[in-house]
Amino acid sequence: MSNNKQTEEKSEKVMTKYDRKMEKRRIEEEKERKAQKRLKIGSIVIIAAIAAAIVISIGLSAYSKYSALHNPYIKIGDHDVTRVEYDYYYNNSVNSYISMYGSFLSYMGLDTSSDFSKQQYTDNMTWKDYFDQMTVSQITQVKALVDDAAAQGFTYDTAEDMSAFDTELAAQAESESLSQAEVYTSLYGQYATEERIRPFAEENMLATAYFEHLTEINKPGDEEVQEYYEANKNNYDKVDYRSFPFRGNVAEDASEEDIAKVMDELKVKAEAMEKAVKAGEDFEALCVENAIDDQKDLYGGDDKEGSLIEGGSYSAAPAAISDWLFDEARKEGDTTILPDETNHNYYVVEFIKRSNDEQTTNSSISSTLANQKAGEYMNGLTEKYEVTDVAGDMKYLTIPETSTESTESAGETGEEAGDGTAAESTPEAAETESE
Repeated sequence: MSNNKQTEEKSEKVMTKYDRKMEKRRIEEEKERKAQKRLKIGSIVIIAAIAAAIVISIGLSAYSKYSALHNPYIKIGDHDVTRVEYDYYYNNSVNSYISMYGSFLSYMGLDTSSDFSKQQYTDNMTWKDYFDQMTVSQITQVKALVDDAAAQGFTYDTAEDMSAFDTELAAQAESESLSQAEVYTSLYGQYATEERIRPFAEENMLATAYFEHLTEINKPGDEEVQEYYEANKNNYDKVDYRSFPFRGNVAEDASEEDIAKVMDELKVKAEAMEKAVKAGEDFEALCVENAIDDQKDLYGGDDKEGSLIEGGSYSAAPAAISDWLFDEARKEGDTTILPDETNHNYYVVEFIKRSNDEQTTNSSISSTLANQKAGEYMNGLTEKYEVTDVAGDMKYLTIPETSTESTESAGETGEEAGDGTAAESTPEAAETESE
């Protein structure tokens, strides 16, 4: 019995070549079925993940849009400012700023086509920080002025301004072959539409009108205007004069001794020309006589006015001669020589006359004083408005005040910007100084 069982077990274990072939096929088919099953499960997981990502993306996009339209991005005083409102002011301010100072901004190294947050304005502040600071300041001014206008019972019909606003946007859409919707988003941000932007534009116009009202009621009297003129004559008077610069050729590595020698040589030439002018010789003819080759074409033309400056301002005159020209002791025919140590020149200068357009001057002074008073009043209002960075994007608020000094020194506040009330500091003062 046991021998038979052993024989059967032995026979069961013996596999033919065919059996082994079939067994191998069975194993491979089993592997294939498992692989297919894993692939199917993996595909389902991937499809599910993609579907989930799409749902999440749509959800985030919807939330971003809802947040931009309804949630506070920053808070100014008691006013919640949404992202879409902030973008309106930001884009309006930046576009106006670049339009006004584009060439000078390029000189300062700003690439207006690149990300502002990656370009430094100062060591601690990017251009994005600077534009954020400018935008928040403008919104604060608008909110403060609108609140005060309501408190003072001031009203303003914006219909005419809005009509001009609509006309301007329609013209821009036509010139750039854009739809109205595309113009709004290109100008004021991705969530901007006519319906959403109009309330902000109207509020901005109201603030501007109220500021103009403040300047009107703060116009100075004649006595105040005259007093201001007397203290600031050089800013308003004009002078006619002739000048000729003897230019020195000084090497970059020249010693003080070498520079002094060059200046002494120029002085001798300037004194000789001054003596000739005082003796009655023609100033322009002497310029032709003394001009070096690259100056020759500047003098002696048909009008003989190469050396003549008419209606010159104090700020436009070379620094080396401006104080002498605007000295109230000057009289017609006064002639002198003046050194320009900075540029290694020596000037021969003849004074002709000083003048002032009283009507233009008085109007300008009146406007200046009225704007100063209105600006001081507005600044007093804005001091009461605390800025809260709700979204945490206003990085400039964390920068120490000392790092923003160059921003404040670049220009004065109160300049009009687009359809806003006032732009923040500008490079205007620095640009004037460079001239």
